[in-house]
Amino acid sequence: MNTIQNLKYKYNMLDVFGKIITINIIVFICDVLVSSLLKLNVVKYFVLPANFGDYIWQPWSLLTYGFLHADIWHLLFNMLFLFYLSRTASNLFRTKMVLNIYFLGIIFGGLAYLAVSNLMPTNFFGTKNGIMVGASAGVSALLMFIAIYMPQSQIRLFNTFNVKWMHIAIFFVVMDVFRLMLGINQGGYIAHIGGYLLGYYYAAQLAKGKDIGLGFERIMDSVASWFKPKSNLKTVHRSKSKTVNKQTHSKKDSAKSEKQKQIDTILDKISKSGYDSLTSKEKEFLFKASKED
Repeated sequence: MNTIQNLKYKYNMLDVFGKIITINIIVFICDVLVSSLLKLNVVKYFVLPANFGDYIWQPWSLLTYGFLHADIWHLLFNMLFLFYLSRTASNLFRTKMVLNIYFLGIIFGGLAYLAVSNLMPTNFFGTKNGIMVGASAGVSALLMFIAIYMPQSQIRLFNTFNVKWMHIAIFFVVMDVFRLMLGINQGGYIAHIGGYLLGYYYAAQLAKGKDIGLGFERIMDSVASWFKPKSNLKTVHRSKSKTVNKQTHSKKDSAKSEKQKQIDTILDKISKSGYDSLTSKEKEFLFKASKED
């Protein structure tokens, strides 16, 4: 039990992209175990099918396909890029905005895949029964966004030399277009290009002062609120200013007053920076205070 609690604690201490990376890894491991040991193909309900007729029966796959990966190298490549790109973007922008770019990239990449697969007059992908998995479209969106909005930003490779994200983006765009023309994994590269276009458009609009992801952000906040567990903590009220009674207070009253000041300080911190900004001691103190009458 201590090991499980320790893992849960470490997971809760991760930032949002650390949690996304962890979820991707867990999903991959579970997929491997279930498919190899139980011989079940559970993920077929979450992959993005090329055929629009199949897609309409699992519309959630436009997002869930981004949490599935074909093999360990596919997973490793995407998660490493997501780690470094999310850190670069989050240093300058709101975390929720970076999430908008990532998830909109996945969605837009999926739509590009569906559009080309179903609207092209020829069988572009070689089979109409193909599927797509991977977070590459979201990663591509983040890469292009950073390259366009922050063209001078760099990453230090192998702890020896710096490379601009702009140059990395140019390299991958050229490679993806080249491999697309060769007919290699065409569906995947169409999704990459969809992600690049989303990242470019997001950066271009943000430069004009318009955040195109705000509507999507509100939708995601609304959906997330459905899954938030109801707190079993009692409400801890902020002390209100009242006329101080001039009578001498007992030591017990003085201790209660000091305790309320601590509660007020913690509540102020929550209102400014959120619950996650509290230290473990502050969380423990607030929890104990909520349990008292």
